[in-house]
Amino acid sequence: MGIELRKMNFEDEYAQWEYVTNLPEDENGLTNEFNGVSFEDYKKTVLPKLMSYEHPTNMPDWFVPETYYYLWADGVLVGEFRIRHHLTEALKNGSGHIGYSIAKQYRGKGYATIGLKKTLELAKRIVPEQEIYLRVNKDNIASLKVMEKNGGKVVGEDSGHYFVRVAK
Repeated sequence: MGIELRKMNFEDEYAQWEYVTNLPEDENGLTNEFNGVSFEDYKKTVLPKLMSYEHPTNMPDWFVPETYYYLWADGVLVGEFRIRHHLTEALKNGSGHIGYSIAKQYRGKGYATIGLKKTLELAKRIVPEQEIYLRVNKDNIASLKVMEKNGGKVVGEDSGHYFVRVAK
């Protein structure tokens, strides 16, 4: 099976649009403000905006650079992975360095484990912190297992989340 992680790009804009606009507005702690956006709006506004996050300019103080990647399996886009390049205190105690999702029809097939492994390899070269910070909803046991398979250790929790760290 050919699996690759590709940085968000203009060449794959249609597949990326289909993926992003079909993600629920809020699922498993991942919010998606672009659910249902038209292809034209995605192409003209959303895609350039998301790509600009890697090298942001004129952003609020709390904003950190973020790069979007897509997981492809045999030519089909199956998941999205985001790397925040460094953390603020709020992100250290919140969503951490990496956020990800797998399309519903591809869950339970090992794609999240492979995608997180590939994303962690990139993140370990990008982030300055000594550990990669992750957070998972307590009711998302499948995602917690994905993190643990990739070396993640639960280091804390709050009422709704586990906080996970992966050593660099």
